[in-house]
Amino acid sequence: MDVESSLKKLFSLHTFGIKLGLENTIKFLEHLGNPQNFLKTIHVAGSNGKGSSLSFIASILQERGYKTGLYTSPHFVKFNERIVINGKQIDDEYIAGFIEENEKFIDDFQLTFFEVTTAMAFKYFLEMKTDYCVIETGLGGRLDATNVLNPLAVVITTISLEHTNVLGNTIAQIASEKAAIIKNGSKVFTGILKNDAKDIVEQKCKETNSQLFQLKDFISNGEDSINVLIDESISIEMSPPLRGKYQKYNAALAALTISKTFPSINKENYLLGILNVSRNTGLQGRYEYFNKKPDIIFDSAHNPEGIENFLNEFSKEVDLYRNRVLLFGAMRDKAIGEMLKMLSGYFNQFIITGINYERAASLEEISQECNRLNINYSTIKEPGEFIRKFKKRSKDECLVVLGSMYLIGEIKAALVN
Repeated sequence: MDVESSLKKLFSLHTFGIKLGLENTIKFLEHLGNPQNFLKTIHVAGSNGKGSSLSFIASILQERGYKTGLYTSPHFVKFNERIVINGKQIDDEYIAGFIEENEKFIDDFQLTFFEVTTAMAFKYFLEMKTDYCVIETGLGGRLDATNVLNPLAVVITTISLEHTNVLGNTIAQIASEKAAIIKNGSKVFTGILKNDAKDIVEQKCKETNSQLFQLKDFISNGEDSINVLIDESISIEMSPPLRGKYQKYNAALAALTISKTFPSINKENYLLGILNVSRNTGLQGRYEYFNKKPDIIFDSAHNPEGIENFLNEFSKEVDLYRNRVLLFGAMRDKAIGEMLKMLSGYFNQFIITGINYERAASLEEISQECNRLNINYSTIKEPGEFIRKFKKRSKDECLVVLGSMYLIGEIKAALVN
């Protein structure tokens, strides 16, 4: 089986949707020899900041000289982006061989896309003899396919209302789902959590006899700066190459996690790991300038907290643009109306588009929210072509693409093609 056929097979498993539960994952991993039991892992969950925080963690470990695996989702352009070792994506040949070898088991148990991809990552990381692996949860935590690990450290970045149809309607319910990745005797690291979420995590740590490190206890916070204490005498100012103060919080959480889990890592490793995060891990879609003058910005903000983070940064330069255009698409289970309301005061023109994904909101669903909020909008079906044309516009115009990582991925793929 070639890689094109194997990926076609793999993506066809989206037919089975999202199956919350670990039964099939456990069976498949047993079939593969339980590779997850031989990996040294850091497990990361949260509503926002997961991708950035775990990329900072992996980058710092890589600068220390460790062979570091990184498992993330979703991908932007190419499936291989999900499974990376020291910045190098998984080989096409490995994907094809894995699918071909396990095709019968996959079919017999009707495994989902994410179940197969997670197991593939664990098997690949073991066979490639990684030193450490940084693993991102897919959806929630308790019933997520990644929740079969016994990690060295657990990281919970932020918790806000998301996937309410699956995870619950309150911060406390969602926090309980995410905190379920905490295992007995874990080292647990949290970002800045709301009180309802913090209480749930603290209780889970008590139940599991886990050691809790809260970022707020290790940072000093200036107007636009954050310093994190990595031991009793050394403090490091966070200077990530990514825009937004929230990225400094993500970098600080990564540094805190490393400092309490790998005490031998020196200050230079931290600084280089944070500085070189995009080169080391392939991180993208975080206030990313696709084009300058006219400015075209891709941002993976996909819930109200993410939109707030984006706007805190965008508001600093919004008056520089004569014309500000928003290109928006989102998943059906997101707070679409709330996000659009937050964005409505910042853009002259709203353009909405659909996403070719089973969980995506349709043009009609987003249109209904725009109508309810009295937002004037237009629709397009070929956003990649629109962006190509926008690049020829006046230098004082701006286009922002956000609402979903899947939207950015589709557009990037179309632009590459």
